[in-house]
Amino acid sequence: MYAVVLLVCCSWVALLCPSVQAYENLALKKPAWQSSTEMSYNGAELAVDGLYTDLSWDGGQCAWSVGGQTTAEWGVDLGGVKYIHHVFIQYATDNWVWDEYNGYTGYFLGFSVYISNTTNKEDGVLCFRDTIYTRATIPNPVNITCPYHGRYVIYYNNRTHPPYPEGYSYDVYIELCEVEVYGCPTPGRYGENCSLLCPENCHCDVIDKTCVECVPGYKGHLCYEECGGHTYGLECKQSCGNCSGGVQCDHETGSCPKGCDAGLYGDKCDLECGGHTYGLGCKQSCGNCSGGVQCDHVTGTCPNGCVAGMSGDKCDLECDGHTYGLGCKQSCGNCSGGVQCDHVTGICPNGCVAGMSRDKCDLECGGHTYGLGCKQSCGNCSGGVQCDHVTGICPNGCVAGMSGDKCDLECGGHTYGLECKQSCGNCSGGVQCDHETGSCPKGCDAGLYGDKCDLECGGHTYGLGCNQSCGNCSGGVQCDHVTGICPNGCVAGMSGDKCDLECGGHTYGLECKQSCGNCSGGVQCDHVTGSCPKGCDAGLYGDKCDLECGGHTYGLGCKQSCGNCSGGVQCDLVTGICPNGCVAGMSGEKCDLECAGRTYGVECKQSCGNCSGGVQCDHVTGNCPNGCDAGMYGDRCDLECAGHTYGVECKQSCGNCSGGVQCDHVTGNCPNGCDAGMYGDRCDLECAGHTYGVECKQSCGNCSGGVQCDHVTGKCPNGCDAGMYGERCDLACGSYKYGVECKEVCGNCSNGIPCHHVDGSCPSGCDAGAYGVTCKESCGNCSNRDTCNDVDGSCPYGCDVGVYGKTCDKACQSGRYSISCAKACGQNCQGCNRFNGVCEFGCQPGWTGTFCEKRKVFAMTMKTSRFLLNWWIFNRSSTELFS
Repeated sequence: MYAVVLLVCCSWVALLCPSVQAYENLALKKPAWQSSTEMSYNGAELAVDGLYTDLSWDGGQCAWSVGGQTTAEWGVDLGGVKYIHHVFIQYATDNWVWDEYNGYTGYFLGFSVYISNTTNKEDGVLCFRDTIYTRATIPNPVNITCPYHGRYVIYYNNRTHPPYPEGYSYDVYIELCEVEVYGCPTPGRYGENCSLLCPENCHCDVIDKTCVECVPGYKGHLCYEECGGHTYGLECKQSCGNCSGGVQCDHETGSCPKGCDAGLYGDKCDLECGGHTYGLGCKQSCGNCSGGVQCDHVTGTCPNGCVAGMSGDKCDLECDGHTYGLGCKQSCGNCSGGVQCDHVTGICPNGCVAGMSRDKCDLECGGHTYGLGCKQSCGNCSGGVQCDHVTGICPNGCVAGMSGDKCDLECGGHTYGLECKQSCGNCSGGVQCDHETGSCPKGCDAGLYGDKCDLECGGHTYGLGCNQSCGNCSGGVQCDHVTGICPNGCVAGMSGDKCDLECGGHTYGLECKQSCGNCSGGVQCDHVTGSCPKGCDAGLYGDKCDLECGGHTYGLGCKQSCGNCSGGVQCDLVTGICPNGCVAGMSGEKCDLECAGRTYGVECKQSCGNCSGGVQCDHVTGNCPNGCDAGMYGDRCDLECAGHTYGVECKQSCGNCSGGVQCDHVTGNCPNGCDAGMYGDRCDLECAGHTYGVECKQSCGNCSGGVQCDHVTGKCPNGCDAGMYGERCDLACGSYKYGVECKEVCGNCSNGIPCHHVDGSCPSGCDAGAYGVTCKESCGNCSNRDTCNDVDGSCPYGCDVGVYGKTCDKACQSGRYSISCAKACGQNCQGCNRFNGVCEFGCQPGWTGTFCEKRKVFAMTMKTSRFLLNWWIFNRSSTELFS
């Protein structure tokens, strides 16, 4: 509410003496919100209803949120940016005495108050955060000085980063019975009781006149400078367009006084021409640009060309001259009557001239058609060439079998082919040959063949259609193509007039006059060569079966092989058995089986090792051809790997097994574990990940730079990370030390609690008189000896006498004194005491008093009066003296 105070003002300052307005509750009945609501009668608006006589949760006068939450937020919208002096908070008590035994104190502890111009507290300024109160000391109600400007006041509490000091609740509630925000109700006023006017165009700080924001259209430290450079409005952050003639837009509204530059429109000239318009006042029209894009708002040109059928920079001209489509780059044909085709589709509206087809009349007649509408047919022109699309005439003659200008007549009169100039052969039954190929459709007379029946039978054939076969005539002569008889007799092995009968009765050769040999099973020998087709009796070979088997062969046809008999003796011709045994590496009666099953040598009585891939060793020497199985070595692979080796060819190395034991020769695994500092089945991996020692079961600390500690001893080679010490860096700093090598000393943490061993931060805040992350900064001189904020060192209720600044640690500047240096020394003072304003460095000439507030009275001595009289007489003539 306004409190009007009458002041008696001197006449010469009457115009500067405004009415005085007291601080007002700016939050009363304003819109409010909260993060959750317990019951319908616990809404956020109850904290700004002006009622708080009943401080219980169900009394209908308190805002209440749902319990069990780690965060809780409540806020009020003041309806606009206001200039705030302080905030009053009445927390719920359930109408019980407010002391350390009241259950609501734990939920109030740790609360914060923010002032913001948005509903996001992080966008604003932290006005207050509780880090010092306990259940026994937290006040209720509480007044918080917040000399800031903003639209939203936000109450916040959380339990998101435990542990918390003793007495704090585990979760948080909104339990606000009233929040009152006091400040100046009218913009443009500041000072105690809102009694002073801010500078013109300025929203100033509620206490010290500093301009925190200018009215729309102004900027600068004191808001004297109008917006420029195409800007206007609040903080000159809004942009206007290009006004006509380069004139600046109105600094408050952004409107252009004399209209817009070409291509722009609107009060602020910030809208480009659209809807196919451009230029000054958007009064000129452009055509249809490609893709529906707007033409250039200034020149009207289309940036990406035109839609199909249009041309020109502005796409306002239709295609012509037998062109159409995109960019008028497509050509249409000859439309009937010489009419232009459609500029978009290229279609001819009244059809085509003779010889042309399709919608666009751009395709000549094809497919053996010509004339108007391509409805007349022509024949097959030579080379597959299309007949003339207008007249139908073939330019290069006809294909074979056709004649006439249009090649539409077949050859006749026993002719065929190109221009019907070739003659047909003798077809069966005197039928006309094919007019194109000259072939006979029903075959030829006897003894002839070919499509045209002009070839005699050959290749041992004769008769009708050359379908009968004759034999092999002597000398390779062809038999008669009609009768099939051989004129000079037969080749060897054949007989008969037509030489089509083979020799029989154990004869063969020329005229069947030679006798065969003894073939197996009494089979007839070959009629030409006399060879036996199924071989010879067992033990014999040769074409005529007259030779005995040899060269390690035996049996039927000498096709069976016997092995290598001892002493190089031939095996039995019929059975293949070796009479005196086998050579080394062979076994069996016939010595035809190589040693197997890891054996070799004479009678396969010697053993070899495990060859690679399970391959059999050499049956004679026992050597392995492709090396050994994993874990074995030697020519015969009969020796196990040793000397810390294993695997294929013993080329892989295993690590240091416990007790110096050899690893497994096949897998490389250590049977009894590893030496200290090693791990893995093969003990070939050094300990890592902050471990060392036997089986890497011991842990080392954080070595400097993230380096791994020694895998055997656990020692850190380059020292420890900050906050750790010891050879293995496994001990956290103690005795109020922190940092690298624990050389940093903790600050003044609350209740003597040690600081964090790494960064020195205090977990529960600072002792009274200290602030900062490490509590090493000392508070300034706060008003009434209050403790400063332990985060930023600010004084909640201002500074003590003689100092100023955010942390109240700066002595008053020359000419200032009192609380927060708010008062100016007397105007006649040559320098006052910063605590009490006493002019301790003297007064200006002519002034005196403690504060130099008294004017001196000039007292003239007799000596001085005599001196002045003599000086006056000396400087005047006698005439002047006695006239």
